[in-house]
This record gives sequence, structure tokens and C-alpha cells, in this order.
Amino acid sequence: MTNRATITLDDEAHAFLSRASGKNKSAYINSLLIKEKRRSLERAILEANREEAEDSAYQHELSVWDNTLGDGLEE
Repeated sequence: MTNRATITLDDEAHAFLSRASGKNKSAYINSLLIKEKRRSLERAILEANREEAEDSAYQHELSVWDNTLGDGLEE
């Protein structure tokens, strides 16, 4: 599925888009947006991991579960 969008660019941005994208401006913009979406997700994951690492109660709970994870299993 595709959607149309109308955007306004200043002269400098439009000139750059024309140089960088070649004939297919839509594909170029789509590519940029997909990359930015991925970067945004990566930042959110890193932030969540940092918050978990700093949460001592959560870390304690993980260690409790790590200790019980192998209970009853033979090596």
C-alpha cells in the first residue's frame, strides 16, 4: 500500500534531495524514513536496557530467577 503526501521544502533542502535522490525522490525519502525508524527503535531499546540495568530491584529479581532456572535439570 502506498500513500501520497505533500510536503514543503526550502530551496536548499529541495536541491539536496534532487541531487541525492536522482530520479526517484519518493524511494529516497522512504529509505531515509525507514532508516530513521530503525535508529529510533534502536535508541528506545538501548534506553530500556539502560533503565533495566540501573533498576536494582529488577536486577535482584532477575538473579533470583536465574538461580531457579536450572532447578531440577541435569547437566
